[in-house]
Amino acid sequence: MSQTERTLGLVRSMFIYHTIPGRQKRLRKLYQQFVSTGDLVFDLGAHVGNRTRAFNALGCRVIAVDPHPDCVRILRTLFHRSPQIDIIPSAVSETVGRVELAVSKRHPTLNTIDLAWQDDRQNDSRFHAIQWDGTLDVPSTTLDALVNKYGLPAFVKMDVEGAEPRILNGLHCALPALSFEYLPGAIESARACVNRLSALGRYEFNWSPGESYKLASKQWLDHETFGSLLTTTVTKDRSGDIYAVLEQA
Repeated sequence: MSQTERTLGLVRSMFIYHTIPGRQKRLRKLYQQFVSTGDLVFDLGAHVGNRTRAFNALGCRVIAVDPHPDCVRILRTLFHRSPQIDIIPSAVSETVGRVELAVSKRHPTLNTIDLAWQDDRQNDSRFHAIQWDGTLDVPSTTLDALVNKYGLPAFVKMDVEGAEPRILNGLHCALPALSFEYLPGAIESARACVNRLSALGRYEFNWSPGESYKLASKQWLDHETFGSLLTTTVTKDRSGDIYAVLEQA
C-alpha cells in the first residue's frame, strides 16, 4: 500500500467527518442531551476528531483517545490551541500494556484492536471492499485508568470497531452516560456491552441509526426491553450508536 493511498484514506476521513454541511450542528444538538458546559467527556476512538470538535463546541473538557499515530497527528494539529482538550495516543482495552492494532490504510476509521471482530468482517458483505493491510504495536490503557487519572466523565463516546466489550470489561464503576457503536453483523458484541453495563448499574437504553444523530425511541428502554429489540428493530438494517444512561436514584 503506497503512501499516496494512506494519505488519501486520511483525506477521505477528513472530508466525510468535517466538511458535510450541518453535521456538526446535528452532533451538538444530540450531545446537548447528555452534557453541559464544563463537563468532562471521554472520546474513545477519536479518529480525526469530529466528535471531539462537537464536545469542545459545547464547552466540555475532552479527553480524546486514539492509538493510530496518523490520527493523533491530525488531532494535535486541529486542537493544539484548545486548552480544554487532552489527546492520548493509546488504545483502550481491558488491560494496561500493549496491544496489536490492525490498520486499514484506505479506511482508517476501521482500525481495530479486536482481531476476532476483524476476522468476522471478512464474511460480512458490508465489508467486502475493506482490507486491513498492516498492524501496529500500540500502548493500551483502560477506562478505569482514565477515570482514576482524569475523574468521572459525564459522557463516554466509544467507536472502536468491535473493541467496545473489551473496553467495558476494563471498567468497574457505573458511568452517568455513554454511547457505543453497533453493527447488524455483530449483534453479540452489542449485546455483550448492554449486559456488561447492566451488571454495573441500572441503565436505560436508546439508539441512533446510521448518521441520523437522533434518538430513535421517544422513551428510554430498560435492559430487558432493549435486549429484545437488538435482533429486530435496532440492528435490522444499518449500523449506528447505542446510548445508555444511568437511572437516577
